[in-house]
Amino acid sequence: MSLVSALNDLLEPLSVAIYRCLGEPGDQRWLTCASLKAGEEIASSDSLWADPDSLPSREERPSLSECLEHHGVVSSRVKPPGGKGAPCWSATFPLVIEGEVQAVLEVVTRGKLKVESQRMVSSMLRIYHNFQGLLESSERDTLTGLLNRKTFDDRFQKALRGRAVPARDDAVVDGRRSQGQARHFLGVIDIDHFKQVNDRFGHLIGDEVLLLLSRLMRQSFRFYDSLYRFGGEEFVVMMRCDDLAAAGMAFERLRARCEAFAFPQIGSLTISIGFTEIRRVDSPSEAFQRADEAVYYAKGHGRNQVARHAALVASGELKEREQTNAFELF
Repeated sequence: MSLVSALNDLLEPLSVAIYRCLGEPGDQRWLTCASLKAGEEIASSDSLWADPDSLPSREERPSLSECLEHHGVVSSRVKPPGGKGAPCWSATFPLVIEGEVQAVLEVVTRGKLKVESQRMVSSMLRIYHNFQGLLESSERDTLTGLLNRKTFDDRFQKALRGRAVPARDDAVVDGRRSQGQARHFLGVIDIDHFKQVNDRFGHLIGDEVLLLLSRLMRQSFRFYDSLYRFGGEEFVVMMRCDDLAAAGMAFERLRARCEAFAFPQIGSLTISIGFTEIRRVDSPSEAFQRADEAVYYAKGHGRNQVARHAALVASGELKEREQTNAFELF
């Protein structure tokens, strides 16, 4: 938002926007991360939870796709914002996000953007890249690129702020079940027999396993789900789903992918997963504790499985802990 606003002030274009390419090859879409048109004071953006089918396909914006493919500035004639009036010029710049060019910046002007202005934009993008690099180095795990432990509490609160979540798993909220509302789930993932991997093959191979698992996690969850490495072989997922079944399927998908994947030199490897629905009165530690109890149950009862805390409590396998703090005092 800040980058778009700054460029709007400096260039006074018809519009300036950042688009991110999402989805699998063959069905990729453009998500508007920030957009500001002439005369507007506040930048707008698409919702992170927008229906992918409602977003423009990659093929609908060929100049954006060309910029993404060739990592260079692309200039082209386009329709004016709103579709009325004489054709305008679009200058599209590659934008590095999370270490990769997966987004573009588009500046639309009445005339072709001058070379001097293109250089200024490119210089600002280098500053943006360096600043983002500082943020990523403090927020992300060095090996896997996933979020690290110290970002968890803050993102936990931001994800739930202003969203309806139940007071207890599968609870009735406002007279009806929370089906169809924004529900959040927390999962803890632990690699089975990981110590044996390190002891037998060495820590270098162990690090490769962690890196490959992080890639499988990215393939199994959506771009707006938060993926963490807490340390060692312990990973955490905080995800948003409309219902319990969808959450369970997502965790099961990861478990199956890991079991079917051929890890170099090691071969087969499995993971155990425990998850819980995040409650309205949860603190980060309370939600994590429930998911952690479920994963330890899974590891102690055969491994290579997905266990849900509420189901284990309902069956009598685990006991429900009393909610200790609906709020914290500082």
